[in-house]
Amino acid sequence: MRGESVQRSAVDALTLLSLPRIGLREWHRRVRAAGSVAAALSDERRNPALAPAVGKAEAAVHAAELIGAAIAVHGSAEYPAVLNDLTESDSAGLTPAPPVLFALGSIALLGKPTVALVGTRQATAPGLRAAERIARECAEAGALVISGLARGIDAAAHTGALNGSGTTAAVIGTGLDVAYPVDHRALQQRIAECGVVLTELAPGQRATRGSFPERNRLIAALAHVTIVVEAGHKSGALLTANAAMALNRLCAAVPGTFDSASCLGSNELLRDGAHVIASVNDVLALLQIPQARERYTIAPDALNDAERAIWNVLGSAPLDLDLVVQRAGWAAEACLSAVTTLELKGLVRATHNGALQRA
Repeated sequence: MRGESVQRSAVDALTLLSLPRIGLREWHRRVRAAGSVAAALSDERRNPALAPAVGKAEAAVHAAELIGAAIAVHGSAEYPAVLNDLTESDSAGLTPAPPVLFALGSIALLGKPTVALVGTRQATAPGLRAAERIARECAEAGALVISGLARGIDAAAHTGALNGSGTTAAVIGTGLDVAYPVDHRALQQRIAECGVVLTELAPGQRATRGSFPERNRLIAALAHVTIVVEAGHKSGALLTANAAMALNRLCAAVPGTFDSASCLGSNELLRDGAHVIASVNDVLALLQIPQARERYTIAPDALNDAERAIWNVLGSAPLDLDLVVQRAGWAAEACLSAVTTLELKGLVRATHNGALQRA
């Protein structure tokens, strides 16, 4: 019965939105004036556009059911209350909250401390490593990592959170059954299974020019803290940061080299007062999560001499294997064996290009 009630509420909300000349601001205005969506629709009962609008809304809800999507209607217990700030902050110039959200996964995860990690699609290797590590350690600390499923920083953030045995939320600019970019289909599926994929667009809807700026304001509204890892001078990630600041959310950035085009925008955020992220503990402090302790305590008898030499050489920054061998002062064969043992113990990991760092 409750499922039927949600469907009916979703159909009503989408019907009102589908009527001519009713955008999101007008939708909220009419619902406030009438007292409810049903009352606002009652005022339209003689509108010749009502029947087609009902048909469109019912088709959207049915399509969501077919793919197993959950639907959260504005004003319901399932709907994230923080999105109401979009509607109440008219002076911020942001598009109001969507009447309906479609989701695959658990919307309840949005009740966790939430951090958005965003940045450029043309990320540098250091930027990708930073996004992956911040996301992984934040997820391990109990935060929900939010991003937009784009290439570059977004993908690194989602992957890092998932690799950290944590959860992540992807806010997308298409319908739930449309993968964009197409090569992120598997990642989107994994997020739906372990976290949540959210959109305000009905199934079947493809990306348009305005889809991603609209998606960005949802990311900013859902997150307690928005962190820009790398962003060029006109990067879309800066739209998310600006939306976060307009909503009085915390905004932060990871410092980048001053002569890198990929870091111009994020460095400008820091110049203009954004919080500096120099370590994961800086993020946890902003989220008011207890700061991370050293993840591994190495007892003297836990490692043999070669393993301890490798461990002492390595830090958080990746090192080429040849350099590790040289600095450890052991024969290459002994070092390779030690590295393998440390990887099996979960103390050391290799980056995508084969360099080594502490896990």
